[in-house]
Amino acid sequence: MRNQWFIIQTLSGQENKVKDSIEKRVKTDEMQDYVKEVLVPIEKVVEVRNQKKTVSNRKLWPGYVFVDMVLLDDDRRIIEKPWYFIRETQGVIGFLSDPPQPTPTAEVEAIKAQISASEETEKPKVNFAVGETIKINNGPFLNFSGVIEEIDPERGKLKVTVNIFGRNTPVELEYWQVEKA
Repeated sequence: MRNQWFIIQTLSGQENKVKDSIEKRVKTDEMQDYVKEVLVPIEKVVEVRNQKKTVSNRKLWPGYVFVDMVLLDDDRRIIEKPWYFIRETQGVIGFLSDPPQPTPTAEVEAIKAQISASEETEKPKVNFAVGETIKINNGPFLNFSGVIEEIDPERGKLKVTVNIFGRNTPVELEYWQVEKA
């Protein structure tokens, strides 16, 4: 018997409660041999509110929790103890598939890589496109409009052409300083 990743469907907005409940009950119900890790994939997102930069968390998979656990025996039959443990957790609707199918480890590793990448770089809440008109909501060009000429996702910057005193001027701005017009 080896642990594999399974996806659990939860009530909307209950992902963290389900994660906390499973982690607390693992100790009290002595399920450490079955449940190894519980994951709610989130990424950090940057937005501007009242001309202040705020960082918030956005769920990558709303309504789902990933659990690294032993659920199937060597003959790929469901082991009842961990199955009931998960099913009886408050906020859990059920496993993603019936009967539960393990999620490939490579997919979970890719999700974990996406999570750690979002912790290092700040991702904008909205996606921008070249040629799009934006409004500047922070800095010396406050309330000016401009057209995106270039996007640098590595540095989180935009090169925007702004019309200042009748002349088009290129300006470099951060994602969080602009919003869609």
